[in-house]
Amino acid sequence: MTEQPSTLYAKLLGETAAITWQELQPFFARGALLLVDGAQDLIEVAQAVAQNDQEKVAAWLAAGILSKADDSRAEDLLTRDPELWAVVVAPWVLAQERIERAPLH
Repeated sequence: MTEQPSTLYAKLLGETAAITWQELQPFFARGALLLVDGAQDLIEVAQAVAQNDQEKVAAWLAAGILSKADDSRAEDLLTRDPELWAVVVAPWVLAQERIERAPLH
């Protein structure tokens, strides 16, 4: 990517932080938690949600890249307690489990 990130992208990136499932549970209980597939750019998804890009968001929802947290996923996250990253795009909190990637050689 040769262009500078947009102001919104940079703002969202600066607001992204590590978080525990315990801290996310109140958002899950309110139905305000969206989970982003670990292979996707969390900030790109957050930016599309913030900009109300219905076409992108609908495609990600249909593909399962973006989903509302359900009870089985919540139980899994509670049991495993993985490292999560989250960003707020009111009224939503978008969270993502970090995937460890092998270093490139």
